[in-house]
Amino acid sequence: MKFYISATGIKKVTISNPGVKFGKGGGGGGGCAVARRFSGRSLLLLLLLLAIVLPFVFVRFAFLVLESASVCDSPLDCMGLRLFSGGDTTLKIREELTRALVEETDQDGNGKGKKGSLESFDDLVREMTIKRRDIRAFASVTKKMLLQMERKVQSAKHHELVYWHLASHGIPKCLHCLSLRLTEEYSVNALARTRLPPPEFVSRLTDPSFHHVVILTDNVLAASVVISSTVKNAVNPEKFVFHIVTDKKTYTPMHAWFAINSASSSVVEVKGLHQYDWPQEVNFNVKEMLEIHRLIWRRHYQDLRDSDYSFVEGTHEQSLQALNPSCLALLNHLRIYIPKLFPDLNKIVLLDDDVVVQRDLSSLWETDLNGKVVGAVVDSWCGNNCCPGRKYKDYFNFSHPLISSKLLQDDCAWLSGMNVFDLKAWRLTNITEAYSTWLRLSVSSGLQLWQPGALPPTLLAFRGFTQSLDPSWHVAGLGSRSVESPEDILESAAVLHFSGPAKPWLEISNAEVRSLWYRYVNSSNMFIRKCKIIN
Repeated sequence: MKFYISATGIKKVTISNPGVKFGKGGGGGGGCAVARRFSGRSLLLLLLLLAIVLPFVFVRFAFLVLESASVCDSPLDCMGLRLFSGGDTTLKIREELTRALVEETDQDGNGKGKKGSLESFDDLVREMTIKRRDIRAFASVTKKMLLQMERKVQSAKHHELVYWHLASHGIPKCLHCLSLRLTEEYSVNALARTRLPPPEFVSRLTDPSFHHVVILTDNVLAASVVISSTVKNAVNPEKFVFHIVTDKKTYTPMHAWFAINSASSSVVEVKGLHQYDWPQEVNFNVKEMLEIHRLIWRRHYQDLRDSDYSFVEGTHEQSLQALNPSCLALLNHLRIYIPKLFPDLNKIVLLDDDVVVQRDLSSLWETDLNGKVVGAVVDSWCGNNCCPGRKYKDYFNFSHPLISSKLLQDDCAWLSGMNVFDLKAWRLTNITEAYSTWLRLSVSSGLQLWQPGALPPTLLAFRGFTQSLDPSWHVAGLGSRSVESPEDILESAAVLHFSGPAKPWLEISNAEVRSLWYRYVNSSNMFIRKCKIIN
């Protein structure tokens, strides 16, 4: 080791190893100092860089380690080249979650799953966090929760529909008020008890040159709308004769209403069932018919109760027909005995009480039925293969050979509610007897041939005796939950039929089409105002 001392003073001392050559003027010593200064700065920069980068590296490393616990086969699989790459991890999470959900569905069988105990997604996250569940457990519990929620939603929809049907059972307070006030009027007002029709018009009741309209109803307000709408839209209202058939309890208010509110120049007859003098054989057949319909209704209603009023998979909403009170109404079933009710008439138009007339009906009596018994709308305004009402499969049980051998399930059923009947041709057939025969076959077949109601056996009895009418004569289904008919079709139709539970006089009726019916309610009538039928 050598020491070199500068001649000008001791300003610096350079120590060097032997055998090392130095440049002139001590250049080697100056180069070492520069190197030391460079190393210090580099160290400082390195420390600053590490202080910035290390936290990010630590966070990323920790995330991969935690992620690898449930995604990777081992923690080492998630490191290495994947340290700064998140795409592969996300893809593997998605694939693993999808696989777990698929396997969970396969294990459950039909995807039904078991009822879970968790009520919300927050509960699920809390349980997964506390118990440190893996992704497979998360998929399993999530699947069960989704299926449980889906079952609750479907159950709520079913019960909503059931309650909607049950709402059609009650009689609104305003209609009850109207019947009571008219009954009182009948007892105190001689005008309300006057003969219907007046003696000078009695001959019209059997005159075939007049247009005879038959209405079977126990609803005073509904009957008044049918008649007033028909008369207001008739070209020659004096040609119309209305025959109202009602039950004993409604006869008094019905008679009082039409005695006080005459239907312009038209003739109205009100007759109660207690005023008919039928042969004993007819009385026996009517009682048998009602008893069989009651048995069918009781069977289907019990099935609904046993299933908690829910649908059997693959069935139609028509299964709730057992909740319809008209299934057991005598007046609803008596249409099969119309020839017995009106033995002196040859051609009639039968109108249900839940219809409103918007066009002159006179040409219906001139319609050629081509030797058939009933004229009805079968085709629809909505196009080919589009039934205006329902198909046969909505009414009948096609799993029974007795039905499948007679009908085609995708054929359209003709609409009831506005029909032309050739009573003269009817009397030459065995339609009424065929109706009774089908009722007895239903009993012997276990009451499972059709849904409750008067229409299914009627469709069977009139098979081959139906003449199709133009679709513009009759638009039905306005008493359903949603009305699908376009506005222009509704305005141009001759008869609007509020078939379904939502009758226009009920609160559950469709507000969009209710006004088409209410515009024919006599809002100036004293009884209408007192009972607040129009708010």
